[in-house]
Amino acid sequence: MNVIPGKQQFVSFPFFKLDSAWRRLSESERTRGKNEFRDVVEAAQQKMIVLPYSTIGVRGDVDFFFWRVSYFLEDFQDMTAQLLNTGIGKYLTQPYSYLSMTRRSIYVEEHQHEGQEGSRLFIVPGLNKYVFVYPFIKTRAWYALDKKLRQEAMTEHIAVGHKYQSVKINTTYSYGLDDQEFVLAFESDKPEDFLDLVMELRESKASAYTLKDVPTFTGIMNPIKDVLDLLDKQPAGIKQPVS
Repeated sequence: MNVIPGKQQFVSFPFFKLDSAWRRLSESERTRGKNEFRDVVEAAQQKMIVLPYSTIGVRGDVDFFFWRVSYFLEDFQDMTAQLLNTGIGKYLTQPYSYLSMTRRSIYVEEHQHEGQEGSRLFIVPGLNKYVFVYPFIKTRAWYALDKKLRQEAMTEHIAVGHKYQSVKINTTYSYGLDDQEFVLAFESDKPEDFLDLVMELRESKASAYTLKDVPTFTGIMNPIKDVLDLLDKQPAGIKQPVS
């Protein structure tokens, strides 16, 4: 996707859960349904960022999700409408879906460096294997604080984040667009570093003003074919009967 200087991006995280009835279909029908789904995803990837993540084995209420980035809301609408009308799409529900936009942060002016989180109107996701996504809402008491106190709290917060160089944060904004205020997406190849980061952030001043930061999703990035194949992966040593 080509970057448009000065223009904000829309960001979408749709989460999908598969009805187990789909696994009882014939192999040929499942293969056809997955191919239809994959074709839609690959076509969408020609005009926007679409990154697939599996949550099989790490989350019970969703099976996979996408991280999508586009300059046009209609791209998300068109892609999802097509996905839900594929063979496998007819067996999918969407337990969660988060919408947000990029914008410059008001808290990082004194901490500018190249590629800094919060200073960019565009994001470049997908450089790490794992992503940790959650909606985020501050308390109203936070917004009632003096601006200087908020800046001090966020300066501490940002300093903690800088200690964990293996973790990249992508903060996007949902005010008025969706139920939450922010959507946070942390990328890393080291889940243990993200765990330590979150534990340390719990002790920061800004953390006292968190109203909501759940549910949290741990996603494993894979090509769309591999994500779909995990949905009906056969046990080792068991042959799939010929349909």
